[in-house]
Amino acid sequence: MKHFLIVVDMQKDFVDGALGTKEAVAIAPYVAEKIRRFDGEIFATLDTHYENYMDTAEGKNLPVPHCIKGTDGWQLDKAVAAALDEKGYTPVEKITFGSVDLPERIKAVAGEEDFTIELVGLCTDICVVSNALLLKAHFPEVPIAVDAAGCAGVTPQAHEAALATMVSCQIQVK
Repeated sequence: MKHFLIVVDMQKDFVDGALGTKEAVAIAPYVAEKIRRFDGEIFATLDTHYENYMDTAEGKNLPVPHCIKGTDGWQLDKAVAAALDEKGYTPVEKITFGSVDLPERIKAVAGEEDFTIELVGLCTDICVVSNALLLKAHFPEVPIAVDAAGCAGVTPQAHEAALATMVSCQIQVK
């Protein structure tokens, strides 16, 4: 059986940059250690925007430029990046909350083998929940889990609400 870890958007702008929070800063060492201990394949999503961000639908609803490709804020958190570099991973750039490419990439690597999926990262209530639900829709019989200690939301309340939503959708919350 294969095991996949999805590290969602552990980028500087979400940790301690434009949209960072103290909760995001607090989980970065945990996520780095989880990566180091993980026995399986790792994908890391990268929220990726461009100079025209403010002209996009997301930019109009969240007028805070962030994760502009090539900027410091687009880079992975240093501790997380070091752990990913040690273990090896597949980066997956995405232009919106959930990656429509991620399920196909996982399917290609899994082949005919059974597999499990676990997610950690930021933000629980936006990109983590979006990716978890996309993966559940693509793989309804695959065990999918979210490590709550390795996630942080925009607020602690939003984090808890997103975890409850995932539980309702039969995603295991650890």
